[in-house]
Amino acid sequence: MKLTLRVWRQQNAETSGAMATYEVDGISPDMSFLEMLDTLNEELILGGDEPVAFDHDCREGICGACSLVINGDAHGPERTTTCQLHMRSFQDGDTIDVEPWRASAFPVVKDLVVDRSAFDRIIQSGGYISAPTGTAPDAHATPVPKPDADFAFEHAECIGCGACVAACPNGSAMLFTSAKVNHLNVLPQGAPERETRVLDMVATMDEEGFGGCTLTGECATACPKGIPLPSIAAMNKEWLRATRKVRR
Repeated sequence: MKLTLRVWRQQNAETSGAMATYEVDGISPDMSFLEMLDTLNEELILGGDEPVAFDHDCREGICGACSLVINGDAHGPERTTTCQLHMRSFQDGDTIDVEPWRASAFPVVKDLVVDRSAFDRIIQSGGYISAPTGTAPDAHATPVPKPDADFAFEHAECIGCGACVAACPNGSAMLFTSAKVNHLNVLPQGAPERETRVLDMVATMDEEGFGGCTLTGECATACPKGIPLPSIAAMNKEWLRATRKVRR
């Protein structure tokens, strides 16, 4: 395959960026999108140019590091992570635009790399449970109803990639935050911080500059792990419940 790549190049957050055009040839349909970028960078290095900076880690679809907007879609045309997107999803001769996540809360570090530490601060504000010291309890000492366990596991699948923010026209982090709140709040282990968790995490999300949610649904459509849109409604109910309890 021979492809034309239009890649966003930006030195750092303080400088302006622009799209740069590159031609790559000999791309196998079985390559992942990141392997294709590796090929581009090898050619750039051999030509004495600076390689394109992009995030990656596990390349197995579980770490959430590979954050790219491809032809206007978060993670590209398939509902998967960028590292699991293969070049057979494109045609020989295609022109492909590659950009970083676009959100004020995710400033560009360099080229396609953005700073997603805002997510870390949301987690730090409430994404934990009480862990009393002493002997570890038996695995099944605290029974959890299967519907609650299934609900928790469904939300625990969130890998924090940020596709929901990139896809949202408002740059909202509601789907991410709701996944982190819901998967703990429904479990008995998460009960001690149930109210403070949702209040603190939502407050931190707002402080980080993410946009408001208008339930357009783009976040759930882009999520590679299928976190459902009703997750946001479930978190809103938790927030209202906690707010009323605090006011009392």
